[in-house]
Amino acid sequence: MFAEERLQEILKTLKVEGKLKVKDLSTKFDVTEDCIRKDLKSLENQGQLKRTYGGAVQLRESAQVHDIFQRKDVDISTKNIIAIKAFNVIKDRETIFLDISTTNILLSKLLAKSDKKLTVVTNMLEILNILSKENNITVISPGGVLNKELDGFTGICTIDFISKYKFDRTFIGSCGIDVFDRSITTFEIDDGITKKAIIESGKKNYIVMESKKFYFDGNYKFATIDDIDCIITDEIPKAEINSVLDEFSIQLI
Repeated sequence: MFAEERLQEILKTLKVEGKLKVKDLSTKFDVTEDCIRKDLKSLENQGQLKRTYGGAVQLRESAQVHDIFQRKDVDISTKNIIAIKAFNVIKDRETIFLDISTTNILLSKLLAKSDKKLTVVTNMLEILNILSKENNITVISPGGVLNKELDGFTGICTIDFISKYKFDRTFIGSCGIDVFDRSITTFEIDDGITKKAIIESGKKNYIVMESKKFYFDGNYKFATIDDIDCIITDEIPKAEINSVLDEFSIQLI
């Protein structure tokens, strides 16, 4: 096999598996590990991958920053799948927290149509409006400083209120998860520290996000994957991602 053919095969393997190991590639192509390291360096210089200790991973994209009103109408069918899955884990008479998330807007609409008796705490205005007329749901807002781009409350006052609760379940939005460095990200600091407070007050914490966000990043890390219990998504990610989540006993729904 010519070197250029080997490079193309390496990229095909990376696309399927999401992560490469020098040792495995050396065995697969029957070449030395030094040869594979040179291949990976060449591909990194071409902007095709990112080298790591002992191997390489796919390049990750930065999620596009949009305010909540722009994101509401994106990937509706995918978010509905996630919302239905989240709805099904919620039990009668629980106290739950719905974080600022376009998926949680859809979840709140499902709750509004149901007979489940719940206490819902949320820092998002639209969710408050959706649930405000439902007699079977007690709705609580933590208040605080209104972030108009996010349509919700974030920051110190909000966090102080949240810290006094223990939620049966929390449902938290994210811009992306990188399982290989264990990071869960968003864009704004105040949003991030508020999400962190929600997690600290949750008995069971769920990230609700589209599966494509396993390959995207925000720029503020508010948690690591061992802070959460479950990820609710539209489809199961690649095996390499799945194995890391299994290692940390994180459930996928």
